[in-house]
Amino acid sequence: MKVAVIGCGYVGLVTAACFAELGHNVAAADSDAVKVHLLQKGISPVHERHLPELMQKHTGDRLRFQDSIAEAIHQAEVVFICVGTPSLRSGAADLSGVSSAVCEIARCLRSHLLIVEKSTVPARTCQVIRRALIRQGVSQASFSLASNPEFLREGSAVHDFLYPDRIVVGVTDHSSRHMLQRLYMPLTSGTYHQSSDRIPGCTTGRIEFIETNPESAELIKHAANAFLAMKISFINAVANIAEAVGADIDDVRTGLGSDRRIGRAFLDAGIGYGGSCFTKDLPAFHAGAEKAGYRFDLLAEIVRINSGQRMRFLEKIRMNLSPLRGKRIAVLGLAFKGGTDDIRESPAVELVRGLLHEGARVVAFDPAAMDRAANEFPKGTLDFCTDPYKAMAEADTLLLLTDWPEFAALDLSRVRRLLRSPLVLDGRNLYPPNKMEAAGLNYISVGRSPVCLDSYALASKAVCLSRTGEEGFECISLATIR
Repeated sequence: MKVAVIGCGYVGLVTAACFAELGHNVAAADSDAVKVHLLQKGISPVHERHLPELMQKHTGDRLRFQDSIAEAIHQAEVVFICVGTPSLRSGAADLSGVSSAVCEIARCLRSHLLIVEKSTVPARTCQVIRRALIRQGVSQASFSLASNPEFLREGSAVHDFLYPDRIVVGVTDHSSRHMLQRLYMPLTSGTYHQSSDRIPGCTTGRIEFIETNPESAELIKHAANAFLAMKISFINAVANIAEAVGADIDDVRTGLGSDRRIGRAFLDAGIGYGGSCFTKDLPAFHAGAEKAGYRFDLLAEIVRINSGQRMRFLEKIRMNLSPLRGKRIAVLGLAFKGGTDDIRESPAVELVRGLLHEGARVVAFDPAAMDRAANEFPKGTLDFCTDPYKAMAEADTLLLLTDWPEFAALDLSRVRRLLRSPLVLDGRNLYPPNKMEAAGLNYISVGRSPVCLDSYALASKAVCLSRTGEEGFECISLATIR
């Protein structure tokens, strides 16, 4: 099939490359001419596993990049809208990118086209798009609309597209349903997974193709992201109780996750979720619920707990290194999660901001995100190293802030030798405490008892819960030090 994709960000680029991998002819358009020039050379501007090989394999053949929407949809049978939907000040989704794409489509629509929204949008956005097209003089007979939300995780987005749990399509007519079935047939039939040159992965059985109306498909996406964020905030709230009563959150997680009704996914305690999806989608879902006449207070509590995790971890650092001014702190991890270079709403970046605000000297390493982080901080405020061990040299403490696999496999004896003080604070629970103890390191994590080997002053339980914490000390919210 002939496919057009509008928007070459994380979602659009992966969508375009993967449809090409499935055998479709894809034209992808983006308004950023510099990005398009890079893409035309087969170079991915984002760090995403398997994406570079797909681009090298298909660019110039089944995959083309253009800076003109008109050229991209000229011969297309179906066009996917994959533009950003950031938050407005109110928390509601900013649909101006979607609106611009729809206006461009209206101007150059010449034959029947199936228009599919893949961006995360509030329920009833398809209705808004339909009205916008009609207002601009487009005949209802010349287009169809559908919703096909993405469920891609940064760092494993290509695998998630090609080996999905489910494919959700919201349609209102048989023709649109049939076109989307054809589009995804290599996945739903299993033929792609049997090919010799496929991206490696495994299926858990038949891929469920869920057909519904556009409003339900739009709501599924927001509800899914909110539920996953809720699981993260829930386990972090339980972790805070575990610290207070002497329980081990790892054991609690095992006990919880062994229940098939709950599952272990997204039950990792730490410094909270980040990235562009959850942080914008929960406020947007909350705003959409209010617009629909329902007060969804649970969503606000999820956000509050998540923000509190960063504040609690910053307080742990303060209590063990106070005063922070002049201290050299090694930070491993700047991306919001391992496997990506994305630092948007990264808990690691927020914590680094807090440390710099209080006068600490931060020396950081990240396998993929340092170039993006360099643009986030004023020049000279944050030092970067090309190696994790160089960052640790003569540091007063080591912070583990992103769950890169290599950070969970450090030579701990070398870490012990390099650090000025044998203290590690782990915001991702990457190590068993007994392993840190064996290496001679004092160790503070999340939801577990600290490892205290000597007279080093560990105050891990003095964690702030509000501006004036339960222990009586003052806490600075990260929101005040942006």
